[in-house]
Amino acid sequence: MHSSVIMRFPGGKSKAFTMSYDDGVEQDIRLIELMQKQGVKGTFNLNSDCFAAPGTTYPAGQVHRRMTQEQCLALYQREGVEVAGHATGHGFLQLLPQPAAILQIVEDRKNLEHMMGKIIRGFAYPYGTFNDTVVESLRACGVAYARTTLSTHKFDMPTDWLRLNPTCHHNDERLFELTDQFLNESPRREPWLFYLWGHAYEFEGRDNWNLIEEFLPRIGGHEDVWYATNIEIYEYARAFDSLVFSADSALVTNPSAQDVYVLIDEKPVCIPAGCVNMQI
Repeated sequence: MHSSVIMRFPGGKSKAFTMSYDDGVEQDIRLIELMQKQGVKGTFNLNSDCFAAPGTTYPAGQVHRRMTQEQCLALYQREGVEVAGHATGHGFLQLLPQPAAILQIVEDRKNLEHMMGKIIRGFAYPYGTFNDTVVESLRACGVAYARTTLSTHKFDMPTDWLRLNPTCHHNDERLFELTDQFLNESPRREPWLFYLWGHAYEFEGRDNWNLIEEFLPRIGGHEDVWYATNIEIYEYARAFDSLVFSADSALVTNPSAQDVYVLIDEKPVCIPAGCVNMQI
């Protein structure tokens, strides 16, 4: 009998890092370029009814500048980038009648799927506000995870994917303290997830691009960290949860389409995709 079976990320890694940024703004271009230099991946949450009209020009000094649909399509097709929903019109979903909230959620998903040519299953709550009815509406619309704005200052894996709380915002005063903890310490048992969120226009509005330009080289490039989009982390966790063990945990079946890494009694083991009755 084994004493413990603990999830590890691809390659047996014990840590993962991801980012989540909202609204589809022009500053995402610079942010994604910085991310890709460091091999960092992330998710960008879009309102499909709020794209700028072609030829839009903004007044001097305006910081929140949404991109056109064409610009978004070109930018978010880059490697290491996921597109997720943010409601069609960035409304306060908990203040809407449920049918109207559902319409904003499902229409946004449908529009983004047609735009990107792929299934969209992620979401970020507009303004970070929601209630139980909104959560159930997301579930009914086939949304897999939904990010809040409630910082945990921890690296715990989510237990409720439709109330996915990030580690912190990039303007959090503890950002670099948490970064040093994440990089210099190791999980005792369960794996760690460092989840950063924000809006790229804030770097321009606060004149602090230097913050993310310092942070990304520090967080990127570590061999013991898995850099992934939100949906990649969700799908991997689901693959781990789908493992089927015999009563004495001596055999395991992996019905998923991806390899799953685990620590079994502190010994690293890879359970291949599709394996049946593997001896462990």
